[in-house]
Amino acid sequence: MEDKNLLLQNIDNLHTTEMGGDRIRKNLGLDSTDRDGAVEFCRKIILDKNCRIYRNGKNWFCEGCGVKITVNSRSLTIITAHKIRRTEK
Repeated sequence: MEDKNLLLQNIDNLHTTEMGGDRIRKNLGLDSTDRDGAVEFCRKIILDKNCRIYRNGKNWFCEGCGVKITVNSRSLTIITAHKIRRTEK
């Protein structure tokens, strides 16, 4: 398993597609109207000191601030982001 520092060292190369930006905004309820705003939102979460970053297969998963972000490890493309739902016991 690769070290999460690899993702953090390349954080400036993080990007998404137009459809990915739409999906992120919709899933997270962001008011931002452009894809750069969605990427910047995700970048801030990933850089948060409490963000849990791990790799599974070809993707990085970043969990923090109640959000789970999926990033392709090879292209550094943000695939999607979802709010994390807490289950009640």
